[in-house]
This record gives sequence, C-alpha cells and structure tokens, in this order.
Amino acid sequence: MKIDDAAARLEALGNPTRLKIYRALVRAGHAGMPVGRLQERLKIPASTLSHHVKGLVSVGLVSQVREGTTLICHAEYGTMQGLVDFLVAECCVEESACGEAQSAA
Repeated sequence: MKIDDAAARLEALGNPTRLKIYRALVRAGHAGMPVGRLQERLKIPASTLSHHVKGLVSVGLVSQVREGTTLICHAEYGTMQGLVDFLVAECCVEESACGEAQSAA
C-alpha cells in the first residue's frame, strides 16, 4: 500500500462520525447494511450520512450496491486488512530483541 493511500484512509477514519459509520458496517458483516438502517442506528441526518459515506467510499473503505430501491453499504474488509498490515509491517524492525522474540514464537 502506498503511504498516500494509507494516509487518506486514516484521515477518513479520523472523523468521529465516519469512524462510527465504518464500525457499524464492520459489525454488520459481509451482508452490509442498508443506508436507512444505518441512519436509524446512528441517529444522524440523511445528508450528513451521505456526506460521510461518500468520504469512506472515495478512499475504498466502503462500497455501495443498489438492490432494487435499497442502497446497501459494505465495509471493504480487504482494504481494512491492507491498512492494518501496512501499519504493522515494520513493527519493531529496528529493535534487535524483536526479531529474537518473533523467531522464538
């Protein structure tokens, strides 16, 4: 993952409303959640929800699929895992004891 992509995703999640939306979608699982239910659950105005979901979609953390008249939002788990992997990829690489601890496991 490029550092600019990681920064954009972390910036998107840095907003409390977007983080609440994202966490709700992660909890919903692979089935996702209709926009209306997401709005009810989080008790935020439709225009606010739309604005924040758009921000999450633009950085690839959320996707949307229309099923008839219902718009379903899905957390993009691969993108989330890529971001987590990016954050921990170089954990302790400059600490000599870290390599010993990992090889012992």
